[in-house]
Amino acid sequence: MSYRVVTKRFLNEAKSICLFEIEAPLIARHAMAGQFVIFRLDEQGERVPVSVAGYDRDKGTVTVMVQAAGRTTKMLHTVEEGDIITDIVGPLGRATEMDGLKKVCVVGGGVGCAIAYPIAKEMHEKGIEVTFIGGFRSADIVILKEELAAVSDKLVICTDDGTYGVKGFTTNALQAEIEANIAEGKPQFDRVIAIGPDIMMKFLAEVTRPYGIKTIISLDPIMVDGTGMCGGCRVIVGGETKFACVDGPDFDAHLVDFDSLIKRAAFYKDEQDAADRHICRMTGGKRVNG
Repeated sequence: MSYRVVTKRFLNEAKSICLFEIEAPLIARHAMAGQFVIFRLDEQGERVPVSVAGYDRDKGTVTVMVQAAGRTTKMLHTVEEGDIITDIVGPLGRATEMDGLKKVCVVGGGVGCAIAYPIAKEMHEKGIEVTFIGGFRSADIVILKEELAAVSDKLVICTDDGTYGVKGFTTNALQAEIEANIAEGKPQFDRVIAIGPDIMMKFLAEVTRPYGIKTIISLDPIMVDGTGMCGGCRVIVGGETKFACVDGPDFDAHLVDFDSLIKRAAFYKDEQDAADRHICRMTGGKRVNG
């Protein structure tokens, strides 16, 4: 089966995040908000997990939004409409649980907003009151402003440098929203869902902990096969070892061992920085995608 790129467009001024709509009928038929897929650009390429940012069951397409971070994701940004991606596997992982929710705050950090968008959209369609907080470093990398506004009862965009929206961090914005609910006698959030850098999610969990607000985060540790066999994506949750690909990617933030999560992610930094120098032992040359 071939996977053709139907639509491609950059989402911000910096052109650091790109949207791809890809023909994948079987995946589109079963995908749900919160799940992910794994793609390879070619037969020698590495397997890269990326969250499902949308799907169209009638058209048979899935949408992903990818930040150019490593060698493979930078190469993906050079793919054009009509080009073919070698393979995509999915949907993988567990869908985000929404049953029984009435009022939710969804928090996205950077490209995490792209992952959080379909979750907020589905909740909004279910009649759940959604407050969305999006955090970015600066105005030039802000994404999905109109899309997020359309699926939120309240949208707060904050930037580290104050060049767009409110100056500050997502933690400050979440604290303010929680305290406003208390001061105004409004119902409190019955759940906070956060997606973004590990350090952001760690501190967001500490914001909600004193209030007893259940907080769910989506984790994306190093992953290879996506089926729980390689063990690369293991995380410690509630003192137990879990695998993000099959037990997650959603976990209770108040139970996640963030220190071990962040430490494990740092293990691979040298290898990521050395990608351009890597020589494949099988081909004798540089790997095509990483």
